[in-house]
Amino acid sequence: MSTVSSTQHDEFFKSKVLGHPAGLFVLFFTEMWERFSFYGMRVLLINFLTMAAVGYNPGWEWTTENAGALFGTYAMLLYITPIIGGLIADKLTGYRWAVVIGAVIMTLGHAAMAVETEFWLYMGLGLLVIGTGFFKPTMTSIISEMYKDVPKKKDGAYTIFYMGVNAGAFFGMMLCGYLAERIGWSWGFGLAGVFMLLGTLQFWLAKPLFGKIGDVPSKRDEQEQEINENNEKEDIKYNPFTSLDKILIVITSIIGLAYAINDPLSKIANFNLFPFEFQGIEGQYVVVLFGLILFLYLVLSRINRYASVVRNRMYAVIVFAFFTVLFFLGFEQGATSLVLFARDYIDRELIGNAAVIFNIVNALLTVVPLGIVSYVLYLLAKKTYGRIPGSNIILAICFIGIWAVVIYMLNRDFNTTAYEVEFDAQKVAVIDQDTGEQRVSKNGDLIFLDTPISEQQDVNQLKNESFKKKMIIGEAFSDFKEGQEINIITKDKGFNKFGYLTPERLKDAKENAASLGIDNGVIKAKVTEVKNHWVEITASWFSILNSFFIIAFASLFSKWWESKYNPSAPQKYGIGLILLALGFGMLAFGSFGVADGVKVSMIWLILAYLFHTFGELCISPVGLSYVSKLVPARMIAFMFGMWYLAIAIGNKFAAVLGGQLENIREEYSLSTFFLIFTVVPIIAGLLIIAVNRPIKKLMKGVE
Repeated sequence: MSTVSSTQHDEFFKSKVLGHPAGLFVLFFTEMWERFSFYGMRVLLINFLTMAAVGYNPGWEWTTENAGALFGTYAMLLYITPIIGGLIADKLTGYRWAVVIGAVIMTLGHAAMAVETEFWLYMGLGLLVIGTGFFKPTMTSIISEMYKDVPKKKDGAYTIFYMGVNAGAFFGMMLCGYLAERIGWSWGFGLAGVFMLLGTLQFWLAKPLFGKIGDVPSKRDEQEQEINENNEKEDIKYNPFTSLDKILIVITSIIGLAYAINDPLSKIANFNLFPFEFQGIEGQYVVVLFGLILFLYLVLSRINRYASVVRNRMYAVIVFAFFTVLFFLGFEQGATSLVLFARDYIDRELIGNAAVIFNIVNALLTVVPLGIVSYVLYLLAKKTYGRIPGSNIILAICFIGIWAVVIYMLNRDFNTTAYEVEFDAQKVAVIDQDTGEQRVSKNGDLIFLDTPISEQQDVNQLKNESFKKKMIIGEAFSDFKEGQEINIITKDKGFNKFGYLTPERLKDAKENAASLGIDNGVIKAKVTEVKNHWVEITASWFSILNSFFIIAFASLFSKWWESKYNPSAPQKYGIGLILLALGFGMLAFGSFGVADGVKVSMIWLILAYLFHTFGELCISPVGLSYVSKLVPARMIAFMFGMWYLAIAIGNKFAAVLGGQLENIREEYSLSTFFLIFTVVPIIAGLLIIAVNRPIKKLMKGVE
C-alpha cells in the first residue's frame, strides 16, 4: 500500500464528482474501455470462427467443437494469469504501471486479431491473456488503497466502478458486434483495440490525480509491508508448505496447463499430448481427472491442518466453489452456444412496423445510457480539466468516436429497406456425413435443402430440376427498383438469409472463393417487390441484455439482501442456480419440436438472458463476499486464487460443452441441448438449499 498522508488524502478527496473523488471516475472510464474491448472481442470470436468460409461476411468455418475448445482455453487462462499478475504488481511494478503494461499488451492483442490470420489469432489471444493478467487484479486494488481511510464510502465506490464495467460490456458488445457483422470482422476487432489504447492513454495522463496511490513498491508503507510479512510468516510457521505440498502444486499446475493447451491443439491441429484412452475416455480427460484428485487432496490436506473454526469455514468456501463451477458451466454459455443459437436459430428479421418499433427501442436503449455516461464525463472535465487536460481530451475523443459509431448504426438501421427478390434454386438432398446416406426427418421424410444456384453453376447441367425461389433481403441507403438485377449471397449455412453484394463485397467474395478453390456462391437475383422498413438484429445484440438487466435490477436485489427476507448464502446459491435453469428451460421450451430451417422466436432468448442475469445477481457478488468473510486475512490471497481457479474451470468446461451444440442438435435436438443445462442446475440448486443448515454450521456464525 502507498504512503498517503492525511493532507494528501484530504487533497485527493477535495476534487469530487457525484460525492466521490475524481480519480474514481478516471478508473471508471479506464475499466469501461477495457471491458468495452474485452466483451467486444469476446462476443465476436466464436461467431467469426464458425461462420461459413463463403458468404456475406465470411469466417473460418471451424466446427463448434473446435471453436469451443480454443475459446475455453482462452477464457480459462484469463482467470489464472491475474493470480501471477497480482503478485508482480505487488512486488515489482506497482498498480499503476501494471495497469499500463497490461493495457498496452492487450492493445497489441486486439491489433493482432484484426489481421485475421491463424498465426495472428493465436498471438492476439496470447497477448490478451498476458495483458489481462496484469490489468485485472490491479484496478480494484487501487480503489481499495484510495478508500482505506474512508471504508464507509468503499461500497459506493465499488458500485460506481462496476457500473463502468457493465457500461463497457454493454457498448462493446453492441458496437463491436454491429461493425463486425455489418461491415467486417476486422472492424469489430479493430474498434476494440482502438478504445483499449485510448483508455490506457487517458489513465496515464491522469497520473497527477493519484499522487502516490498505486505507486511502485519501493514507495510503499514499510510498516504495513512488515505487518503483511509477519502474517505470512505466522501462517507458514503454523501451517508450513511441506515438500509434498510443493510437489503437488507443481504437478497439478503442469497438468492444468497441459490440458488447457492440449484440448484445442488436439482438435484443431490433430497433435495430442495424451494419445491414449482408458475405458473409452480420452487421455486428456483421464489426466485432468487425476490432476483434480491430486489438487483436492492438496487443498483438503492443507485445510485440515488448521484449527477447527478456520477449517470448517474453509470447507464452506470449498462447497461454494464447487457450486460456482456448476453455475458458470451454464452461465458462460452466453459466450459460446447462445451466440451461435442467436445467429443460426433465432428469427432476427423484422419488417414494417415491427422494424420501426425495434429501431426506436434500440435507439433509446443506446442513446439514454450513453447520454448519462457522457454527462459524467462532463462533470469530471469540469472538476479536473485544469489538472489533467490531456486525459480529458483523450476521453472526449473516445466519446466523440462512440457517438459517431452509434449515430452511424442508428442511421443505417432507420434507413434500411426490405426487398423481395427472386432467384434460381434447386432441391438438394441433405447427406449424413457419418453414414453417407440421405438424412431423414423425425416424420420419416427424406430431407432436402432449397439451394440457390450460383453464377458459376450451369442450370442446364444440374441433376435436379431448378425452380424460382423468393426471399426477403434488406439493404441500407438503397433505392432498388422492381425488375432490377442484383448480386446476393447467403448469410448462413441453411440458405435462410441473404445479403446484397456491393461492388466491393462482390469483388471480395470472388477473390476469397478463388483462393479457397471453391464456388463463390454469388447468386443473380431480380427485385420483384419493394417493401417497407426492415431490420436484421445482430446476433451480438442479444448479449448486451445481460449488462442491461444488471444495471436495471442490481439495486432491486441489493435491497432484497438488506431486507429482513435476506436469504442465507446457500439459499442465495440455490436460488441463483434455479433461476439459471429456468432461463435454459425457456430455451428448451421455445425450441421444442422446431423442424430444421424453422426459426425460434427471439422472446425465448430475451427471457433466458433475464433469468440468467437474476441468477448472476444472486451468486457472483455473494461468492466473493463470503470468501472475504470466511477466510482469515493471512490466507485471503490463497483462497481468492482458488476461487478464481474454480471460475476458470467453469469457463473452460462451459466452452467445451457449448461446442457440442451442433453434435447434440444433430443427434437429438436443440431442446435436448438446453434441457441438459436446465436439469443439472435445478438439481444443484435444490441440493445446496437442502444442505443449508450443515453449511451454516460450517460457517460458524458468519452471516
